[in-house]
Amino acid sequence: PVPTISWRRADGKQIPRKARRHRSSGLLEIPNFQQEDAGLYECVAENVRGKNVARGQLTFYAQPNWIQKISDVHAAIEESVIWECRASGRPKPSYRWLKDGEPLLPQGRVQLEQGSLTITNVSLSDAGMYQCVAENRHGVVFASAELSVIAIGPDFSKTLVKKLTLVKVGGEVIIECKPKASPRPTYSWKKGKDILRENER
Repeated sequence: PVPTISWRRADGKQIPRKARRHRSSGLLEIPNFQQEDAGLYECVAENVRGKNVARGQLTFYAQPNWIQKISDVHAAIEESVIWECRASGRPKPSYRWLKDGEPLLPQGRVQLEQGSLTITNVSLSDAGMYQCVAENRHGVVFASAELSVIAIGPDFSKTLVKKLTLVKVGGEVIIECKPKASPRPTYSWKKGKDILRENER
C-alpha cells in the first residue's frame, strides 16, 4: 500500500514549528532557513510491509554581510590610525585590505590582523582610499574609506605660559614648550633677541 511519510531530525532536536509538511507528496518545506535549522533530517516511509528511512544533511551557508564598516579618517602626521571592519557569514569570512585598488601587505608601520588595520606614525604617503574586503566561497563585500593626512603649523594657543620665579640661586628651572604641530617641529630658544646655545648649564 502507499506508505505514510513522516519527518524527524536525527539529532533529536524538534523540527522547526515554521516547517510545513506536505504528506501527499512527501515534501518538507522550511521557510526562512536559518543556522539553527541546519542538521541531519530523516524521512520515514512506512506501510504494513515495513519501514524505510532516508537521511539528508541540511547545511546553512551565507554570503558575507557587514556588521561594522570603516569610515573616513583625518589624521595628523605622526598620529596612529586604527580601522576595524567585521562581517557575518557562513563559513566565517576572511579579510584582506586594498589601498588605491592595490593589495595592502603588512610591513613596518602597517599591521593587519583579521579585519583590523593599524598604521602607526602616519606620513603623507599613507593618504589614499582604503578598502576592507570580506569574503567566503559564497560572496564578497567591500567597504571603502579615505585617509586624509593633514599638516598643522605650530600652535601655542593651548599652551599654558607660566611666569617662573627663581626662589633659590643655583636652583634648577625647567620650561616646557609643547605646541600642537604636525609633523613634529624643530625647536630653538631665545633669551631676548639672542639665540640660546647649549652649554654646561
